[in-house]
Amino acid sequence: MNYQAIRKTLKFGSMVFGASAIFLLILPNLFLDLLGLDTNPAMAWSMRMIGITLFALTGNMWNNSVNSSDMGVKNVAKVMCASATALGVLTLLVPADLTWFSYAYATVGFGFGFSYLINILRR
Repeated sequence: MNYQAIRKTLKFGSMVFGASAIFLLILPNLFLDLLGLDTNPAMAWSMRMIGITLFALTGNMWNNSVNSSDMGVKNVAKVMCASATALGVLTLLVPADLTWFSYAYATVGFGFGFSYLINILRR
């Protein structure tokens, strides 16, 4: 397992998710538009709730990348591998016509999932 690469992936992922969190908090309607979803106050509120949750994930990812033992990083990498891949899948299952942003966002999820997987399997 390539612990250094996993730590770097966690740090980079925390920055990407942190940017997503800010985007969701400040411009939830734009995010919804980019995904091809309807914009309304309830959906905007939901996006802001997700944004707050992403802040927690951002902090945990960064903290684990810096402070966790190799065993802790290994466990976090497994969770993040599944989560990032699921993010990609769910983005492609959005109940709307897929947009360029949907494909880009899914690619980001799949990219992180793949990075975790490769570094979990490396010796």
